[in-house]
Amino acid sequence: MHPKGTTTEALKHHSVQTGLTGYDLINDPRLNKGTAFTEQERDIFALHGLLPPHIGTLEDQIARRLNALNNQDTPFARYALMRDLQDSNETLFYGLIVRNIQATLPIVYTPTVGEGCQRFSEIWHKPRGVFVSYPNRQRIDQILSHSRYDKIKCIVVSDGERILGLGDQGAGGMGIPIGKMALYTALAGIPPETCLPVLLDVGTDNQQRLDDPLYIGWRNRRIRSQEYDDFVETFVSAVKLRWPHILLQWEDFAGSNAARLLARYRNQLCTFNDDIQGTAAVATATLLSAINVTGVPVRDQRIAVFGFGSAGIGISQMIVSLMEDEGLSEREARDRFCALDLPGLLIEGVNGLRPEQEAFARKRGDVAGWQLADSTKIGLLDVVRNARPTVLIGVSGQPGAFTEQAIREMAKNAGRPVIFPLSNPTSRSEATPQELLDWTDGRALVGTGSPFDPVNVNGKQISIDQTNNSYIFPGLALGIISSRAKHVSDGMIKAAAKALAELSPTRKDKKACLLPPLETVRSVSKQVAQAVGAQAIRDGLAQVNEAEFQEELAANIWEPEYRPYELVRQ
Repeated sequence: MHPKGTTTEALKHHSVQTGLTGYDLINDPRLNKGTAFTEQERDIFALHGLLPPHIGTLEDQIARRLNALNNQDTPFARYALMRDLQDSNETLFYGLIVRNIQATLPIVYTPTVGEGCQRFSEIWHKPRGVFVSYPNRQRIDQILSHSRYDKIKCIVVSDGERILGLGDQGAGGMGIPIGKMALYTALAGIPPETCLPVLLDVGTDNQQRLDDPLYIGWRNRRIRSQEYDDFVETFVSAVKLRWPHILLQWEDFAGSNAARLLARYRNQLCTFNDDIQGTAAVATATLLSAINVTGVPVRDQRIAVFGFGSAGIGISQMIVSLMEDEGLSEREARDRFCALDLPGLLIEGVNGLRPEQEAFARKRGDVAGWQLADSTKIGLLDVVRNARPTVLIGVSGQPGAFTEQAIREMAKNAGRPVIFPLSNPTSRSEATPQELLDWTDGRALVGTGSPFDPVNVNGKQISIDQTNNSYIFPGLALGIISSRAKHVSDGMIKAAAKALAELSPTRKDKKACLLPPLETVRSVSKQVAQAVGAQAIRDGLAQVNEAEFQEELAANIWEPEYRPYELVRQ
């Protein structure tokens, strides 16, 4: 906690008080400074002999770690090195990321975090976060009660069932909450001691994990149905009791559970689902940025969404809301969508549709006159030929789903087709940016979920926008925490999307990138937080006024820097 009455500037120079010395101090990742401990601190904290004589700086250490990172042969080796660094020296870990966002984000986040989850058991060696396993369901209150969690303000929780586009990774899914929480701090400045990654270990149906002798999770098939719901309820009840004002972010739950759990708990505590709402916000913001180029208003867009699970539904609902803001009725707005899942276009009356999917199912009369390649299924090519979408969004996890034929057909009917293959990691992208720009003669406006290198179009290098939730959820969380919001409203999510869109370089230059450079994301997060906090106040959900919000916002932004230490005798 910050000392009462401490200003942000004074806080930078405020000393850290601790009773730890020697190995205990060095082995605490939040307190360890490595070679940057001063001569005086080495005297006071009994560090002589445990450290080499060189007294370095944070900048020295960052240069050394960056060199070590660049010498690794594979992305996974770099991921493992960064995880080791996080578990040994958090200030250095975050300092390295903040000063090298473009280079380090693909390592600690997508796409490499996917392999990190698949191979999580190989490299796990130090506790980070909390594993809430089903066999320990009677001990959840006890586990969370420890004093080490007294400062927690926010939690990212996953059950590991739908990790990116890679499916069920069981306990290895903990890599996602760890990675997300790291971005809370690196990209928005939320203090690391307030962040808690949580994995609900309810088993796994991934036979490869169950057969792996190194697997660290509960070696059991996933619990389902009422048993699962009761376990989640026990966890949420324990969280509410332990931290009445916590922010709880749901992450990478299977589609059948994601929307259901969000609906059940969104009015019980302050909570959001990044796969549903964060993805919706960043996709919507990027579409608004593309509209600066195409000139076609939101209300006049025709949108095809391939992959109509929780992410596809969330994106569609937010864009519908924007269309309503521009004068369309809800029904008129939904009629501008074609929702596709693996069986094809969603049609009303089809068995197995969830209520939120049914709302976007097309009437049979809408497609009665369509010319179809296959009378048993309406696929993407059929939709492109008949509905003529101006926007195509992929959240299916199906690599190659955007075929050359479909994309070339789309390019015939849209001067600047907007195409977002958003599935993560890179291996799951519906198409590569190079393919999309080749098939549209360089006219497509492309945004991807994971980072891609610039592509060559007619001898010119074109940068590809990473339409990734990392632009949204860190700032969203910062705004929620700083406003002390009771709940997360749809208006707050929309405010985050609009704030990001306001920062688009295309507002000034139609030839510019759709999104701000990743290097500026800490500044972006702060502006997103400002918009979210302001909306929370307007919605009557904030527990602070505007002046108090600004004070909280400043206090909640932590910088990775070493501060002087003082010994507290215990």
